[in-house]
Amino acid sequence: MAKLEQLIIPNWPAPVHVKAFVSTRLGGVSNAPYQGLNLGAHVGDQAKHVEANRNELKHLVGFSGDVQWLNQVHSSIAIELPTDQQDRTADACYTKQTNTVCAVLTADCLPAIFTDKNGTQVAAAHAGWRGLCDGVLEETLKTFPNPAEVLVWLGPAIGPDAFEVGPEVREAFIAVDAQAQQAFKPSHNEGKWLGNLYQLARQRLAALGCGQIYGGDFCTYADQERFYSYRRDGVTGRMATLIWIEK
Repeated sequence: MAKLEQLIIPNWPAPVHVKAFVSTRLGGVSNAPYQGLNLGAHVGDQAKHVEANRNELKHLVGFSGDVQWLNQVHSSIAIELPTDQQDRTADACYTKQTNTVCAVLTADCLPAIFTDKNGTQVAAAHAGWRGLCDGVLEETLKTFPNPAEVLVWLGPAIGPDAFEVGPEVREAFIAVDAQAQQAFKPSHNEGKWLGNLYQLARQRLAALGCGQIYGGDFCTYADQERFYSYRRDGVTGRMATLIWIEK
């Protein structure tokens, strides 16, 4: 049985056989600066601690199989799971198979999960600002036959009052979609802007005909007790966002 305080359960109208969870930093065996349930094997934490944490996560969510973790590189690549590839370099994954987990790791970047209304396909995407700007959400959505039939939930990311960027980031988004300017406001630091990743994601998804978008009410930077934040802490752990079709 999941310890609910250690997990976030998405609030969205997904089919009952579609299971989705987000881990927090609560629990786990990692020591500072990864204190808690760090699931990232690439951040400098001890491998034995990451393995123990990943096993704890599977126990928490009630999944006994193997998770095919991605090698995330801030790309717009989406791959289908399960896969025989040893090099799973991608920032999104999707599947139509039961008991196959789609998972992404984040610590400020935006995690997004997808399902069609009937729960015949699910997906997960990792959208840092580069991947978001380059179209990782669009590439993930395009793996579904009909975007209008897809539900999306936006998980814990850095919030609009904390995500300060330079003008080049704002200009990069506006160059792709002019309405992106609505998702930025001037920072109190001259020449800087505050970006709203959730709003940018909603704009991109809606442009492809996906209007059923949920979540988007977290801030990893502000909530130090529950969330890892790369922007806040630099060296830190990672949370996981998982979705699968239960057999």
